[in-house]
Amino acid sequence: MTDPSTADPAASRTFPCEACGATVEYAPSTAALRCSYCQHEQAIVPVLRQVQEHPFEELATLPAKPLATPGALRTFHCPGCQACTESDSLSVRCQFCATPLVADAAPTERVVPEAVVPFGLDRSAARKALRAWTSSRWFAPSSLKKVTEAETSKGSYLPHWTYDAATISHYRGERGEHYWVTETHTVTEGGETRTETREVQRTRWWPASGTVVEDFDDVLVPGTTQMTQKQLDKLHPWPLDEARPYQEEYLAGFQTVRYDIEPEAGLDTAKTKMASVIEASCRNDIGGDEQRVHSVDTRYSDLTFKLLLLPVWILSYLHAGRSWQVMVNARTGEVIGERPYSVLKIVTAVLAALAVVSAGILLYLGLRHS
Repeated sequence: MTDPSTADPAASRTFPCEACGATVEYAPSTAALRCSYCQHEQAIVPVLRQVQEHPFEELATLPAKPLATPGALRTFHCPGCQACTESDSLSVRCQFCATPLVADAAPTERVVPEAVVPFGLDRSAARKALRAWTSSRWFAPSSLKKVTEAETSKGSYLPHWTYDAATISHYRGERGEHYWVTETHTVTEGGETRTETREVQRTRWWPASGTVVEDFDDVLVPGTTQMTQKQLDKLHPWPLDEARPYQEEYLAGFQTVRYDIEPEAGLDTAKTKMASVIEASCRNDIGGDEQRVHSVDTRYSDLTFKLLLLPVWILSYLHAGRSWQVMVNARTGEVIGERPYSVLKIVTAVLAALAVVSAGILLYLGLRHS
């Protein structure tokens, strides 16, 4: 198996400006490459193909290629300053002159990207989203609203797997139906005893079984361990219908992270996501007032996958002498990340809530004894 670090440096690409000869990079929210020196824009010529879903069985037929293992470095040769930059990413900037460099994924990746959702927000828009986010945090120190600039900002494409499947599931469970009974009990108050009745809900359970059918489209699973799935899930929803066939031009000027979660492992996660939808469908099929699902046997067909690149801005900002990191969905502007909390504001809110509860209890007791 070939070591990716020995890949041909000439396999990396740059895109020269047609006007001045400098290097151009992708301009977010457009279909063009832009020169940072003369601002000339040149259109990205679209490829003549559609985004395709690949049969899962295709994985077994792929030629033996190096896997996208963490730490496997690729050498990028900069045509501008002639320097070499080592990275395990698919696209980077030259560490000396910042020239955008894009690698040819085919020689070193087991699965090459099928599609990309291009950046929709540029660096300025990402910083604007950060300012709106810091100014709207509850229980944050008032000084957080003064954060108006990012200390660092990096645009990255993060790999994700998508899965389609047709499922048929046979289940066994129970249907619960509510009914009411009248119970009698004795109450002693003020030395006097009286009998009261109350209505109590009970549930009758009946065996249930059946079959449900669900079709899944583009179940999204992160293909990288550099960010947690919990973090990336908070950036949802993604406009997957805006995905375009993969072209290296969209990567120019941005870092592109290689996948380190294999598609087989990603499928296990996708099936877990599908299982929650299937169980909800089983409960709906059972009906009644309550449901118990004891077992579900699911069969999958028409199973397909693809590797998709999604755009994220990774920003950091300074507050109270500490650096905090956030991520911005570079299509929707959704922001998630770290933020400070004001202990004083939290304590004040808790005390105010306790005061309201206490006042309510006192009012209730006063009305009860009046």
